[in-house]
Amino acid sequence: MKIRLNGEEAETGATNLQELINMLGYHEEAKLATAVNGEFVPATGRADQKLKADDEVEIVAPRQGG
Repeated sequence: MKIRLNGEEAETGATNLQELINMLGYHEEAKLATAVNGEFVPATGRADQKLKADDEVEIVAPRQGG
């Protein structure tokens, strides 16, 4: 299905937000901020957050360095 991931069109077979995060290669311990359709999704709710076509998903990982 097609979604918008961080503002870009993307194709995914993930059925929920946690699956998408795993498919993108983030480690479970990675600190991420996530939102679907403008609504914040806490880490504890990612597996329950179902994805559907045309959802707008934001995944933000903090950067290190300086």
